[in-house]
Amino acid sequence: MAAQTFALEVVVALIVVAAGVVGAYVQARQYSTNQATNQVLAVAESVAAQPQVIDGLHAKDPSATLQPLAEGVRKQTHTDFVVIMSPAGIRYSHPNPARIGQTFVGHIRPAAEGHQVVEDYTGTLGPSRRCVVPVTDEGRVIGLVSVGIRKEEVTHQVSEQLPTVLGAGLLAALLVGLGTALVSRRVRRQTHGLGAQELQEMYDYYDAVLHAVTDGLLLIDLTGRVRIANDEARRLLDLPPDFAEREAAELGLPAPMVATLTDDSARHDELQIANGRTLVVSKATVAPRGKPVGYVVTMRDRTELVALTGELDSARSLADALRSQTHEASNRLHTIVSLIELGHTDRALNFATEELDQAQGLTDRVVGAVDGEPAVTALLLGKAAQARERGIALVIENSTVPENAAPTADLVTIVGNLVDNAFDAVTDLDTDRIVRFHADVQDGWATMRVTDNGPGLSGDVEQAFRRGYSTKESGHAGRRGVGLALVAQSVARLQGTVEVVGPPTQFIVRLPLVDGSDD
Repeated sequence: MAAQTFALEVVVALIVVAAGVVGAYVQARQYSTNQATNQVLAVAESVAAQPQVIDGLHAKDPSATLQPLAEGVRKQTHTDFVVIMSPAGIRYSHPNPARIGQTFVGHIRPAAEGHQVVEDYTGTLGPSRRCVVPVTDEGRVIGLVSVGIRKEEVTHQVSEQLPTVLGAGLLAALLVGLGTALVSRRVRRQTHGLGAQELQEMYDYYDAVLHAVTDGLLLIDLTGRVRIANDEARRLLDLPPDFAEREAAELGLPAPMVATLTDDSARHDELQIANGRTLVVSKATVAPRGKPVGYVVTMRDRTELVALTGELDSARSLADALRSQTHEASNRLHTIVSLIELGHTDRALNFATEELDQAQGLTDRVVGAVDGEPAVTALLLGKAAQARERGIALVIENSTVPENAAPTADLVTIVGNLVDNAFDAVTDLDTDRIVRFHADVQDGWATMRVTDNGPGLSGDVEQAFRRGYSTKESGHAGRRGVGLALVAQSVARLQGTVEVVGPPTQFIVRLPLVDGSDD
């Protein structure tokens, strides 16, 4: 491309210089012609006005007086001929004395009538630029004066200027060539030496890759403006058609997503919520030759995967609760069988009756305390058994969870993970370990509160809702740092809010109710 640009500019420069030289030559030729015209007119008018010429024209032998006079003027003015003649054109002077007395060759009629004649004419001395003016005496034309310069002399004057014109044109061509070479060198440096075909192929390949990748891809400059977004990124973020060159804050994205796109921090597999989708976002700095020029952001849609993870976590929570009940039921059964084998039938009967009463009482308290969604009731029943096994007092206050507050899977995910998080918070306490659950409906919102008397969250509260964050050591299969992130995703997808207050630490989730959900 640089070579083609160089060749094109050289051709254009040569054309311009050639046109300039031709124009300068024509202008110089015109100038020389005008200068010759002015010169012959001035000499002719000067000769015609001299008294000696008028006296000579009245003399019996005009040539005797006028020939020396005319030749003297011709030599002094460096003209080619000065001819003084009668009104009829009979020469009284001529550079060639043999032509004196002959008729002047040229147009003299207008001059004989009192006017001037200026023309290019081929006479006895060859082509010349000449003029003819009248000589008057008391208003009467008594003679004519013709002064001329041969065209060869005019051409010679132009030729003397031609080297200067050509030199200026050559210098201009050299300067243009040098400037073009410098521009071509800069272009090659900016394109890393790639030619036009290579750049075109690179653009075609990169454009194909940009639109073919299944991950969303954004390129953002240092000012926070979106420069490039592929098809998947536009779909995931629901970008407007005129997104290019606009700041991320102007595209209607959630504040956390805007912060991720515009700050100078690197990100790796960070969960973000945008347009009801759960996105895994990564961000890296683009720094060719060590100088940052912008950021590249990739994102993957994990909405379905996160939903399945939430359902799996809810199922696992229920399974843990059932396992706790099974384990406790097994211990009770072994105790009853052993009492019977030892002959303590009455005590075995009393123990079984007490356990049944306690289990039924727990079930009655949970069922009686929670009104609305059955799945939440069942979940809390299992959590109560699990809390009893872990030595935690789970206090379930009179609560209402409308069935239509949210999809069942989301309710189970939110309540189950918040209760599990509260259990983890109080597990290591040496004092009473208490977890409370309460839910109600306020001003068209379903509100759920989970409170614990643990030490509370350390550090940034928002960090607690990021995937992978945990104040505990990694648990089974690396499941630590997932629960609260799932809660945050579900709440954001349902367009609700989650808040942490304390002490004591209290997680408050509010979900908007659809019409009729609070009946």
